[in-house]
Amino acid sequence: MGPVLAGVLQLLALVAALALAYIPLGNYMARVYSSDKHWRVERWVYKGIGANPDTEMTWSAYLRGVLAFSAVGVLFLYLLMRLQGVLPGSLGFSSVDPAQSFNTAVSFVTNTNWQSYYGEQTMGHVVQTAGLAVQNFVSAAVGMAVAVALVRGFARSRTGELSNFWSDLVRGTLRILVPAAAIAAIVLVACGVIQNFSGIHEVGQFMGGSQQWNGGAVASQEAIKEVGTNGGGYFNANSAHPFENPTPFTNLFEIFLILVIPFALTRTFGVMVGSVKQGYAILATMATIWLGFVALMMWTEFAHHGPALQAAGGAYEGKEVRFGVGASSIFAVSTTLTSTGAVDSFHSSFTGLGGGITMLGMMLGEIAPGGVGSGLYGMLVMAVIAVFIAGLMVGRTPEYLGKKIGTREIKLAACYILITPALVLVFTAVSMALPTPPHSMLNAGAHGFSEVLYAFTSASNNNGSAFAGLNANTDWFNTMTGLAMLLGRFLPMVFVLALAGSLAEQKPVPVTAGTLRTEKPLFTGLLVGAIVIITGLTYFPALALGPLAEGLAS
Repeated sequence: MGPVLAGVLQLLALVAALALAYIPLGNYMARVYSSDKHWRVERWVYKGIGANPDTEMTWSAYLRGVLAFSAVGVLFLYLLMRLQGVLPGSLGFSSVDPAQSFNTAVSFVTNTNWQSYYGEQTMGHVVQTAGLAVQNFVSAAVGMAVAVALVRGFARSRTGELSNFWSDLVRGTLRILVPAAAIAAIVLVACGVIQNFSGIHEVGQFMGGSQQWNGGAVASQEAIKEVGTNGGGYFNANSAHPFENPTPFTNLFEIFLILVIPFALTRTFGVMVGSVKQGYAILATMATIWLGFVALMMWTEFAHHGPALQAAGGAYEGKEVRFGVGASSIFAVSTTLTSTGAVDSFHSSFTGLGGGITMLGMMLGEIAPGGVGSGLYGMLVMAVIAVFIAGLMVGRTPEYLGKKIGTREIKLAACYILITPALVLVFTAVSMALPTPPHSMLNAGAHGFSEVLYAFTSASNNNGSAFAGLNANTDWFNTMTGLAMLLGRFLPMVFVLALAGSLAEQKPVPVTAGTLRTEKPLFTGLLVGAIVIITGLTYFPALALGPLAEGLAS
């Protein structure tokens, strides 16, 4: 079997698995967020945190809950890393430096999981399990809660209330993420992923010295790392490490875990707004972009130039031979079109155009299918923009799901789509203009610029992957990427929740002959076009200086 055919067959198997899970998982999540009953364990949690889950919240109260919970998470995780040296189960590792502690705490709380450290050489068992793994669950649940709040904004009318943040957070964690991660962890353990609390072992000689590896609760963290679109690995090699991802099957299974909830949330959206066809339209938009990017990535990585690449059957540099070019291409696209950031190959070693595709996937805004929760609300904001554009073309007041898109709504949507590009481009420009930050680049020229552009694209879009050549463990990059992650996570949430509150206050607009049918293929095409054009106009100059220049020169 040729490598191209193997990649295509894996893609077809993945699509079939996602299709099978789509309806039952989407319907289940809709029931979870629509239920008025609380499990006993949930009541214990509410009592412990002093929250009343039945209290309705306005968008501003909902936002305060999101920000307060996240702030506590950053502080707790920061202190845990700063105190690691005196904690049990530290494996002898010292406390983490202040700048790196800040960066890592922000990273995991914002669902970015950017890592400027070697996991197996920096973090002990307590920090990994009680700190990082916990944030993998709750940061994903926060994103899902905000997405559901926006869906309620479309579904409700004549009220400014969006339900209760604490209820959405706890239910998303206990009813969706914990069971899904538990099942996934069992599968991974059965397939060879390690799960233990062992210490450091010498496993042989390497380059004249002993090679050491430490164990850990890897399977459980790997499961939520993918299910929650987190991406932070137990080991520096991430999902290219055989302890995290030992076989081609586990590789494909991990891609499935990354994609299953973001895609299924479109079904949840359709059920909650009372029209599954609307969910299918959003699904079709996400799937079109995802499949298009996979096809482009496979083409760039298989379109080999030169005798060495022709003999190898593809661009194998930086890729695991046990996965191959096809599976690595699918993984790279899936992890950068979501906010996962996990890698089973190293994006810096991709072809120039291939590396550009990974960057462009993040630049779209992590919406195809995007992160857990963040992908859905990002795509719905883009749908509002697309409806507004359609309204301008026909001279009619734009409407979406029975809600008018007026001045306030379009201003909030515009602020949402502008904030992340501003962060990416400003931070990149400042880093390239100052004398010291460019010293972190391993490569000169277009590829070196791509390393910095990729870093701030990843941080601002809460992705977490990196071009491996950049030394990000400096005070500058730890601080600036930390700020980019904070602003890139929570400023968009402000606009999303404000938009949700504004929509919930409206009364429904009756459907007429002139209403744009947003469940039809025509709207899906319009939405895909709006996403690609807006992204292209925003980022093309920066891409031309980096991956495009490198790709055309090779």
